Amino acid sequence: MKHLSLAARYRPQTFAQVAGQDMVKAVLSRAAAEDRPAAAYLLSGTRGVGKTTIARIFAKALNCEHAPGPEPCNECAQCRKITQGAHVDVTEIDGASNNSVEDARSLRETIGYAPMEGRYKIFIIDEAHMLTRNAFNALLKTLEEPPERVVFIFATTEAHKFPVTIVSRCQHFVFRHLSEDALAEHLSAVLRKEKMEFEEGAVRLLARRAAGSVRDGMSLLDQALALGGASLTTAMTREVLGLAGQELFGHLFEALHGRDCAAVADLSRQILQQGVDIGFFVRELAGNLRNLFLLRQGGAAVLPNLRLPADEAAFQQALAPRFSAGHLHAAWQMTLDAQRGIVQSPEPTAALELLLLNLALLPQLLPLEHLPEQEAVHVPSAVPPVQAPSAPDTREPRDRMSASDGQAAPEARNFSAAAAPRPGPPQQSATPPSHDAPPSQPAQRPAPRGRAPEKAAAPEPEAEQEPDPAPVTASEPAVPPAVTGTSPEAATDAEADAGQAARPSFQRDWQAFCEFCAAEQAAGRPAPQPHLLRGLGVDWQEDRLRLTPKAQTLLHQLEKQRDTLEAALAAFGVGAPRLELIAPRPPRGEAELIEEFSKKPELQPCLEVLQASIIHCTEIK
Repeated sequence: MKHLSLAARYRPQTFAQVAGQDMVKAVLSRAAAEDRPAAAYLLSGTRGVGKTTIARIFAKALNCEHAPGPEPCNECAQCRKITQGAHVDVTEIDGASNNSVEDARSLRETIGYAPMEGRYKIFIIDEAHMLTRNAFNALLKTLEEPPERVVFIFATTEAHKFPVTIVSRCQHFVFRHLSEDALAEHLSAVLRKEKMEFEEGAVRLLARRAAGSVRDGMSLLDQALALGGASLTTAMTREVLGLAGQELFGHLFEALHGRDCAAVADLSRQILQQGVDIGFFVRELAGNLRNLFLLRQGGAAVLPNLRLPADEAAFQQALAPRFSAGHLHAAWQMTLDAQRGIVQSPEPTAALELLLLNLALLPQLLPLEHLPEQEAVHVPSAVPPVQAPSAPDTREPRDRMSASDGQAAPEARNFSAAAAPRPGPPQQSATPPSHDAPPSQPAQRPAPRGRAPEKAAAPEPEAEQEPDPAPVTASEPAVPPAVTGTSPEAATDAEADAGQAARPSFQRDWQAFCEFCAAEQAAGRPAPQPHLLRGLGVDWQEDRLRLTPKAQTLLHQLEKQRDTLEAALAAFGVGAPRLELIAPRPPRGEAELIEEFSKKPELQPCLEVLQASIIHCTEIK
C-alpha cells in the first residue's frame, strides 16, 4: 500500500482545524456565512502555513449544499467533489506552468459561463507570482468588473512580485509564521491520533526546526517516525535530523568557559564528522545564549517564559552563573550577526569554527578605556624623532648668536621651527614661527594637526596657572626656555601674542584642513564629518571663508555643523574667519538651456545652413 504522508493525511477540512491564522479564518468564515464573498483574494505568506488549504475550505463553504454557513459540512456531494479535486466549478491552476498570456485569455473566456453545479465558479491560482506581466494585464479588466458568482483566489509566497494594479483589486491577507507553542501543540495532536508515545523535548525540537511552517513540521515528523520505534525520543529525533545534542552543547560551553581553543577546534571537527546541520546549529546556539543571558539576569523567575524541558532547564540554570552577563550578551550578539554569513559562506565549517574561537576568546578583548594612558600619548611618536641627533650641535651656536648678534637669533629660531617634526611630542616642541618667516615653508604651519595631549604642558607651572583659552595656543606646545634662550615669562607673552591673531605667513590650504579634521575625528575630538568637506567650492580669503556646496542637502548639513566647523578652524590655527555658506544654484530647466545654447554665435552658421534646431540639452556639472 502506498504511503500517505502525514501532511496529506491530516490536511484540515474546516476552518477550525487549521492551526493558527485566526484573523484570516474569521474574515473568510464570516464572508461565507453572510454569502458576501469578494471578487478576488490574495493570500500571501511563507511556505506551509495554510494558504492553499484555506482556499479549498473557503471554496467548499461557498459551494456547500447547506450554504450559506461559516463551515463546510464535508458530507454533501459538493464538498466531497471539491475535496477530491473533481468539482467542475472549482478550478485549481498552477501559476508556474500556466503563466502565459494565452492561458490568461482562455481563463477569461471560461469566466463568462455561469456555474454548472455549485453556487459559485471559483478559480484558485497557486504560485500566482509566476504569471507573466502580460498575463496579469489580461486579467485586469476581469478583476475590476468580474461576472456575477465568480471568485478569484491567488496564493503566493512572493507578494512583492505582484503588480500594484492587481493587489489593489484584491483583498490581501498575509499569513504569519506559527509560534513554536502552536506548532508543538499541532504536532502533539497528530501524534496522539497516530497513538504514538513521544517526549515533549522531541516535539519542541521539531517545532523549532520547522521555523513556523506547519508542512515542514509534518514532514520532519514523518521523517523521524520513519526510523521506527515504540516512541519518539529527543535523542532519536536529533540523530535522524542531523541535529546537535545537549551533550555537544555542554562540551561547547565548557570549552567557552575555559577559553580552550583546542577543545573548540575538536568540537568543530566533530560537528563536521557527524553531519550536523550547521545553519540550525547556529540557530540553537543563539537560542541557548539567549536563555543563559536571561537566566543570568533574572534567575529562576524567567524559567516559565523559556518553556524548556526539565533536564534542559536544570542544565542551563546551573550553567548561567558561570558566565558574566556582558560575556553572554556579546556572544549572543556576535552569533546573531554571523548567522547569515555562516550559512551562505562557501566554507561554512571554517566560518563556524572562527565564530566559536571568537566566542571563546571574547573575555580577553580589552576595552579601550582600560588601555594605559601613557600608551595613547606615545603612539604618535613611535617613529624616532628627526632633530634629536642635531639638537646639541644647533643649540650652542644659537645661544651664542642670540647673545652676540641680535639679528641672527630669529634665523636660528626659524630653522629650529622648520626642523621640528610635525606631530612633535612634548619633549620636541618647536617655537611658533615669527612674522618674518618666509611663506615658502609650509611645513611649519600644520603643527595643529599633530595635536599633543594636554599633559604636554605639565613641565611649565605658569601655563597651568593661567591657561590660554585660545585654541591655537592649546594645540601648540609651550617652548622651553632652554631652546629659545628667553625667560619663561617672555615665552608665555610671545605665545599669547601669536595665538590672538592669525599669522600673515599662514598658507590657507583647504586640503590640509580636511586632513586635520580627519585626524581630529580619529583621535576622538569634535570635528566636522570629512565627507561634508569634500567637493565644496572654496574661496578662502584673509578674513573670510566662503563655502559653496553642490546640493541643498549638503548646505543643510553644513548649517547644522557650523559651530563645529568654526571651532575646528580655530583649532587649526587660522583665528576666526567669517564663515559664509552659499546656497547652490538651482538646476536650470531644459527649455532655458536650449534657449541659451541656441544663441551662441558660433552655432548660428550651422543652424542656418542645416536648418536645424536643438531638441535636447543637458547641463554638465
